[in-house]
Amino acid sequence: MDKRYDVIVIGAGPAGMTAAIYAKRAGLDVAMLEYNAPGGKMVKTFEIENYPSFININGADLSYKMFEQTQALGAEYLYGDVVDLIDGDIKTIITEDGSEYKASVVIIATGTKERLLNIPGEEKFTSKGVSYCAVCDGAFFKDKTVVVIGGGNSALEESLYLAQFVKKLYVVIRRDVFRADELVQEKVMENPKIEIIKKHIPIEILGDDKVNGIILENVDTKERVTLETDGIFPYIGADPNTSFVKDLGITDENGYILVNEEMETAIKGIYGAGDCNVKTLRQIVTATSDGAIAAQNAFHYIKG
Repeated sequence: MDKRYDVIVIGAGPAGMTAAIYAKRAGLDVAMLEYNAPGGKMVKTFEIENYPSFININGADLSYKMFEQTQALGAEYLYGDVVDLIDGDIKTIITEDGSEYKASVVIIATGTKERLLNIPGEEKFTSKGVSYCAVCDGAFFKDKTVVVIGGGNSALEESLYLAQFVKKLYVVIRRDVFRADELVQEKVMENPKIEIIKKHIPIEILGDDKVNGIILENVDTKERVTLETDGIFPYIGADPNTSFVKDLGITDENGYILVNEEMETAIKGIYGAGDCNVKTLRQIVTATSDGAIAAQNAFHYIKG
């Protein structure tokens, strides 16, 4: 007979792992279901400086510490890419390979995926100069020129990481101001390797076997300019990984999960936590908060 869990947490980023920790400590039978390495976007983050108790910590290290705690408490770790979630008194989760998992409660903590530029050349040169992970690929661009697209925290933080390796780095933003925290902005502005190109958008990525340039357009004048570059790193936002619940009526028009302050969705026994939720601040610390709240309410739901 198939095993049934008290709680299955879909996703093993900071929200998912915190949910698993709290649910296990409440005495529940818990599994995390993840299609990638534990940690989510934390794994790809070079430096984390705003998580309480660590002045500075590498994202992979923080991911491992959280994962280690889930395993010490006995949370089961399952691998699978979820494609469907079927509601009922007992929820059924179906993965891409056809596996089925059942639980009384499901906590969705699937985070977000990087948004694409959707311009000519992007798909062709992905992994041939176009990268969405500076930590993964930064070392390949030692003493080369790269372009980072975006003006938020992720874009500027990854620019600072890349600046360790590259000869020259351009940051391209569509506005004339950044959206990032002031402290990160200051570090970028002070870095001699980094040049800011404001009020421009990417139009096309150029290359032969690999990237060798990018066409930018001025948002005001529509004048176009071609930059020679060896690499493109887009950081223009993210979309939620929630396609498997699109028919359940628990998301907004952009796919983000609608929850109340208790992390409850409109369906009893289904909770949302972390970056995949509708929220104003997507940070590790807010994700862990969501996970704790979701797990605590899951406990009361199961025992109540």
